[in-house]
Amino acid sequence: MSESTVLVLDAEPPEPPPRLGRLTGRARILHADESNLAEQLPLADVLLVWNFSSHAVRGAWPGEGPRPRWVHTASAGVDHLMCPELAASDTVVTNARGVFDQPIAEYVAALVLALAKDLPRTLDLQRERAWEHRETRRVGGTRACVVGTGPIGRAIADTLKALGVTTALVGRTARAGVHGPDDLDRLLTRADWVVCAAPLTDDTRGMFDARRFGVMQPSARFINIGRGALVVEDDLVEALAKRWIAGAALDVFEREPLPSDSPLWTTPGLLVSPHMSGDTVGWRDELGAQFVELYEQWATGQPLANVVDKKRGYVPGH
Repeated sequence: MSESTVLVLDAEPPEPPPRLGRLTGRARILHADESNLAEQLPLADVLLVWNFSSHAVRGAWPGEGPRPRWVHTASAGVDHLMCPELAASDTVVTNARGVFDQPIAEYVAALVLALAKDLPRTLDLQRERAWEHRETRRVGGTRACVVGTGPIGRAIADTLKALGVTTALVGRTARAGVHGPDDLDRLLTRADWVVCAAPLTDDTRGMFDARRFGVMQPSARFINIGRGALVVEDDLVEALAKRWIAGAALDVFEREPLPSDSPLWTTPGLLVSPHMSGDTVGWRDELGAQFVELYEQWATGQPLANVVDKKRGYVPGH
């Protein structure tokens, strides 16, 4: 194959660009931002969406004429770039499946332990120099419901099991070891921990609403590391205020960065973190290396890994 053109949708400064030195002499690398993406897309054979929080691809994607044959996003979710024109095209879409699985699972385990052991309150009391003895909950022997059966959801389930938590997985369809959507409400009524790791699709948008929080146990804790729009945030605020559930932790939000005047910052019982659950030291290098490996597959005509089903919005499981 002759030298191909790779267009990188750069992240906003000070985020560094991807390290693509291994492609020197093998690919022509161009860079774009949101303002000039549309005019550069027809020049590219490949689009690397390095700015995975941007929605610019939706508006810039050409309906007709030249366009990239392959789009790769440096994220697990693809909702930020999928539009009808891209979905209907013959362009292949891949994602960063595999990079974030274990880091996110560790982060969820940390949240479970922090909530069970009341660590936020302990830190508050330390700042106040207040000695207040309390009792905390055991984690071993509790139950978790993990919604989402991709590699991230499965890694979360395995990590929680290592803590002694009985874990049920809920996916799009029922199969061996996985519950279907019809079982979700029943599982929520028994779960001590509800972890949302689902992709954002038309079927899952707003799936955690007042009704779903209402069927959970008053002692349950809810954690979302999937996508912000999976949760009706006002309903979660109400559920915590009325003590329908005991606590929650959000790492993703419908609007990011979370506005300083959002009620989520001050909702009692809610832990807020800035979309960092999968971001461990060296994660950008891992994303860059993954793209280079995929490029080598693509350039030599090998089947690409991590191909997204554009109608479903995620990589189908095996």
